[in-house]
Amino acid sequence: MTVAAGAPTDPVEITLCPDGPLLVRGNVSLVGPDGEPVPARRSTMALCRCGASAIKPFCDGTHKVNGFTTAD
Repeated sequence: MTVAAGAPTDPVEITLCPDGPLLVRGNVSLVGPDGEPVPARRSTMALCRCGASAIKPFCDGTHKVNGFTTAD
């Protein structure tokens, strides 16, 4: 998956949540491995890092129950 940023002047913020998802805020669009856009439902997206989400690439909270941890 690739992330295409909006206009260069549009601020984009990516936050690494401890033991959780990546929060992406701003004018970005997601493109899947097939080259097709992945529809975003909100201006802030939570992207899965644990690999177990049922709604990939978005986070569904599964990391809270599967023991996913991030490196310190």
